[in-house]
Amino acid sequence: MLLDAALGEPRWLWDRLTHPAILMGRLIGFLDNRFNEGSNRKLKGAIVLLALAFGAITLGAALQILLGPLGQIIICAILLAQKSLVDHVAATGNALRLSLGDGRRAVAQIVGRDTTNMDASAVARGAIESGAENFSDGVIAPAFWFAIGGLPALLLYKITNTADSMIGYKTERHADFGWASARFDDVLNFIPARLTTILIWALHPRTSPLAIWSDAGLHRSPNAGWPEAAMAHTLNIALSGPRSYFGKPTSDPFVNPTGRHDLTSDDIDESVKTLWKAWAIALAVSALMGLL
Repeated sequence: MLLDAALGEPRWLWDRLTHPAILMGRLIGFLDNRFNEGSNRKLKGAIVLLALAFGAITLGAALQILLGPLGQIIICAILLAQKSLVDHVAATGNALRLSLGDGRRAVAQIVGRDTTNMDASAVARGAIESGAENFSDGVIAPAFWFAIGGLPALLLYKITNTADSMIGYKTERHADFGWASARFDDVLNFIPARLTTILIWALHPRTSPLAIWSDAGLHRSPNAGWPEAAMAHTLNIALSGPRSYFGKPTSDPFVNPTGRHDLTSDDIDESVKTLWKAWAIALAVSALMGLL
């Protein structure tokens, strides 16, 4: 966690080498193009996921045998994303200060929704939601699974989460083929999402846990709603709500609907501070567990 926070994604390195997450994405893209056709797409998608999972666990086990503790720490640091996450979220806030167009272009780098017609509040909401959700997916969940099962569990989580982000959409093309990846990602993120919620809630413990629990259930995702609800209550803002995906508008309800709806780049800045504070608590807890 300290290595990731200090170094993030050093450009000098990844300009020369291909990041493991990009390699995972290329593999999943190849399998999607190769097998996502014809009939029995749900079965094909499940078989692809099983193959990816087996490969990830096998590779993780081999690396764990071949590498010493330092090598394992470096791989884990590479697959954590705290620094890059907060940098992208903060960049959206800075871009929004320049102009709405700059804010839209910046937030398009970190969200999957349509950004063309976003107003300033929608840009801010998108950045804050992405930060809360990906703090769980990109930091707490990988750290959790590494602590539970070493590199095999970490690589299993990362390949599943990458598959979900690429083929786990309820579109005509991926509704069946990506079904298994989306459901297994939900399983792997169940505990980390709730741990993330506790970390963010701990910064504002006067918020009723029942309110966060209730608002989390308003979200379309069984997991993303938890850290987003905690962030919404911590900042006293409304998140989620109507948006558009692939040109199709949704009528999603707001999370913490009584919170402030008019958001600005200052709210993005506050969310970044919250992410770092929650990260610090996670680091302290990890260190304490390591001493026990």
